[in-house]
Amino acid sequence: MTPLDAAYLAMAEDEDRRLGFYERLADGEVFLMLEEEAQGDTLKPRLFPLEDGPIVLIFDLEERMSAFAGGIAPYAALPGRVVARMLAGQGIGLGINLGGAPSELVLPPEAVDWLAEMLDTAPEVVEALPEAFHAPKGLPQALVAGLDAKLARAGGLAAAALLVGVTYQGGRRGHMLAFVDAVPEAEAALARAAGEALAFSGIEAGEMDVAFVAGGDAATTAMARVALRFDLPAPVRAEPAAPMAPGSDPARPPKLR
Repeated sequence: MTPLDAAYLAMAEDEDRRLGFYERLADGEVFLMLEEEAQGDTLKPRLFPLEDGPIVLIFDLEERMSAFAGGIAPYAALPGRVVARMLAGQGIGLGINLGGAPSELVLPPEAVDWLAEMLDTAPEVVEALPEAFHAPKGLPQALVAGLDAKLARAGGLAAAALLVGVTYQGGRRGHMLAFVDAVPEAEAALARAAGEALAFSGIEAGEMDVAFVAGGDAATTAMARVALRFDLPAPVRAEPAAPMAPGSDPARPPKLR
């Protein structure tokens, strides 16, 4: 039983947890079956023609892929989000864990396009002046759990994140996720992760502002008194450089051919 299996079974029991399955698919590493070994950053996925159109296959365990293929098969290990973005708009479906796994599923092209669109929603930059902070209230557990899961994978990008209720100048009220002592180069990625957690939580027309603050600021101290705090893991010690797999560099996504 893998995390993707568990998310699929939870979705089968409760349709409201469908978004959680897609989030798990996007965040996890998958093995994309290829026609041949990758050439640099260019991939040639193996296409399987079906009555409703072609699909490519991914598996969340290498053993599942080998069992389906009947032996060793060329593959690329990629985040699920990268695969969705690669396939978006090409009319290609996605077969997931085919061969009898609990999470066996075929996503039609329109579902792949929808997932890629969800992942590419960029946060908007706005300016507002907070007047007061208070404890967060009324947030669904799905959002809190989603933030916890995403921030657990953001080790070293910030010291912590503080989720608070906020009242802005002019009377507008809302919620804010403030990253404390974030690495400047990681701010865009952290904002996107927070936006994804909100989108996949299922809140309709929900909003959550994201801010970046220094640990010694007075505003940070005020937030810390009432906030729900997420401590990010300590950074992992750097290992010697190794060849990068296709898709591991967000600035150089793999190409299909």
